[in-house]
Amino acid sequence: MCQLLGMNCNTPTDIVFSFSGFATRSTEHADGFGIAFYEGRGVRLFVDHLAARVSPVAELIKRYPIKSSHAIAHIRKATQGVVALENCHPFMRELWGRHWVFAHNGNLVDFAPRLHGAFRPVGDTDSERAFCWLMQELAKSHASMPSVAELTRTLAELAPQVARHGTFNFMLSQGDALWAHCSTNLHYLQRQHPFGMARLQDEDMALNFAELTQADDRVAVIATEPLTLNEDWVKMGAGQLLAFVGGVPVQG
Repeated sequence: MCQLLGMNCNTPTDIVFSFSGFATRSTEHADGFGIAFYEGRGVRLFVDHLAARVSPVAELIKRYPIKSSHAIAHIRKATQGVVALENCHPFMRELWGRHWVFAHNGNLVDFAPRLHGAFRPVGDTDSERAFCWLMQELAKSHASMPSVAELTRTLAELAPQVARHGTFNFMLSQGDALWAHCSTNLHYLQRQHPFGMARLQDEDMALNFAELTQADDRVAVIATEPLTLNEDWVKMGAGQLLAFVGGVPVQG
């Protein structure tokens, strides 16, 4: 299946270190990749149908330290939908005047919801259909942008309806929070003072975050599988939904 990577922090931070290890995993997930960075209400979205380990776009990301408070990345191993640019995650839609970004890991069987005109998939993946349905149901449930807590409650009601059709690990953000839903496999860690050395699991690379951070910085990293060898990753439970705000899981 695909692999997910997310970052949420209280101070705009680059994801170069984590992405460098994450992209290595595209040897087994070679059907495209993508990454989205929030900068205020704006989003930089990069996708490529090539594997992250060979993509020039991925090489740009490794060398371009874009600072963001929310980032979502995905490397694809196709289960539904052809290998094509329109099927690469993350997907993005507008709702309530905000950019929403979504990426999914898993396979949904016989998931064919009735979709209205406002939210339609461009590609042919189960993932994009699920995203369009979530956006549609959020729009039906709230007249305008609710609080993070209200959105978390609504997503907690919607996610199981999709998860009944298969594996539904996903990440979602609108620039205020990053939601992570675990169906089968998702981990997270929190980096905060006192910061220390982190060593990647998939690359011979280490970084001393104590040299790059301030005492009040907080960063949460979410991934399908732990990216580092020497940090305390927390495995999420099946069916668990967390909202990350300012580098902290605040709802679940």
